[in-house]
Amino acid sequence: MTRLFSFRRLAPLFITLVLFAAPSTQAQGGNTERLRALAREFNALNTQIRDNEIPRAEAKERFRGMIQALSREYRAAGGVEYPEKSWCFPLKRYGYRAIGGVRGNGYQFGGYDYFAGNRHTGHPSHDIFIHDKRQEGLDDRTGEPVQVLSMTGGVVVAEEKEWQPGSRLRGGKYLWIFDPATESLVYYAHNRALHVEVGDLVRPGDAIAEVGRTGLNAHKRRSPTHLHLTLLSVAGGLPVARNPYRALSTGRLTD
Repeated sequence: MTRLFSFRRLAPLFITLVLFAAPSTQAQGGNTERLRALAREFNALNTQIRDNEIPRAEAKERFRGMIQALSREYRAAGGVEYPEKSWCFPLKRYGYRAIGGVRGNGYQFGGYDYFAGNRHTGHPSHDIFIHDKRQEGLDDRTGEPVQVLSMTGGVVVAEEKEWQPGSRLRGGKYLWIFDPATESLVYYAHNRALHVEVGDLVRPGDAIAEVGRTGLNAHKRRSPTHLHLTLLSVAGGLPVARNPYRALSTGRLTD
């Protein structure tokens, strides 16, 4: 009887704790929905910039405001901040030797400007090639698509999944992921398929896409199958290209 009596006395306290905990859980869900809605807004802005449908000054002002808001909402939604030392190599079962060029010399800044959209110049990026002699988007060793992994943590803020041959869009089926912890934007282009949606939270090493051959030039037979990866720093509120070769060459590998 003593144990039963103790439980009855503790029961009201347990119910009270549950009731007080409930609003916190609901607030977390609300924050997640606000983050997803904001990510969709950023996706729309990114598409306008990509297609040169918005004045540069307005684009910069809106971009800066949205990046700040995304950082706040990411943390409010409980987004985890992963340090750069936790970053991983963005292709499953591949390593830095798959990076094109010699010691990363394929990276060419060339006056790159994010706000020039699909008309930008330069190649402030690394192309990471897979073994695909038949150019089918399948790994020669496994006969399967190669998984693209998120290099960083963060939130998916832009995507294109409707690319079709004949389109002038250079990136094909792409993803942009914003990492508030390191104030970075990472671009993954030429994908065969996407595994995530705008607003999704990702961790380093999460499968986000499959390597493909989509995009104006990547679709052509002269182009070996590869992932096109760009890293932009937004520490000052506006995007500046950053060479990720060191991070790629030391990133965690996945089997």
